[in-house]
Amino acid sequence: MGEEKKKTDWEEMIHLFPEKKQIDQSRLVSRLEKPKGKVDVILDTDTYNEIDDQFALAYLIKSDDKLNLEAIYAAPFYNHHSSGPGDGMEKSYQEIMKVLDLMERPEFKEVTYRGSTMYLPSEEEAVDSPAARDLVRRAMERDEDNPLYVVAIGAITNIASAILLEPEIIKKIVVVWLGGNALEWHDNHEFNLYQDVAAARIIFGSGVPLVQLPCMGVVSAFATTGPELTYWLKGKNALCDYLLENTVNEAELVGQGKCWSRAIWDVTAVAWLLDEKFMFERLEHSPIPEYDHKWAIDKTRHFIKYVYGINRDMLFEDLFDKLAR
Repeated sequence: MGEEKKKTDWEEMIHLFPEKKQIDQSRLVSRLEKPKGKVDVILDTDTYNEIDDQFALAYLIKSDDKLNLEAIYAAPFYNHHSSGPGDGMEKSYQEIMKVLDLMERPEFKEVTYRGSTMYLPSEEEAVDSPAARDLVRRAMERDEDNPLYVVAIGAITNIASAILLEPEIIKKIVVVWLGGNALEWHDNHEFNLYQDVAAARIIFGSGVPLVQLPCMGVVSAFATTGPELTYWLKGKNALCDYLLENTVNEAELVGQGKCWSRAIWDVTAVAWLLDEKFMFERLEHSPIPEYDHKWAIDKTRHFIKYVYGINRDMLFEDLFDKLAR
């Protein structure tokens, strides 16, 4: 994937995000604290990619005491469920509609937008889409003291494109991204990141307030099994039955065997906004995603919030309780 993108050194990239466009470091760190009270949220999701985005979308909607869902964006993806990034995005869009029907929440269909049909061609070129344009519009309408929270659980193409289209939005949003592997993991070859390394480099390099939930080595601990899902979800409602069936079918499709478990990764990105007890976190200097699927470390770079542990049982209890309502 790196061969087809223009590789931009960070020294050459400074002109994209000049100092006047960036956030003061003390202000950035304060933005990385969990918000108090109810907040406005965007969900950017490759919903048809696997089985966990559906859980995350439903969990977000059912957490409306703390989260006000403003819009949903369909993200591109390419694996055995799609013929290419554009097809993955369209299938995700349709899957969002299916979940909303199961939840009987048609009002969110009006604020669901198609995202990019391709990955970034370079670190300087946005991919225009209804989702990217909507994020720019919503962000620019906000006061800097009342940021919009962008929960991203797929390739980060739509969000990076919006930043390239209007760099000023980094002062008005906070990005919570499930992507990349743990800094201590042996590689960084993670699905959400390796699909669009150029977009990930924009997110980690732009100075936007960023909360990272790494996959392998951290969120991989947030796993469940068929018997547990059956016990807590079966027969509770149409949504729960669909989530259970979809998860079991996917496990069988990829041949996981009789004793299987699945990480319900994407729920954790939503959960970061809900409760300080669900996870453990620290400040880290923003790492650099490289095209060889490794992290590069530069201790002079700005801070991000880095999640390093998940309270698995507590979070699953909250998730199952809400889904069964």
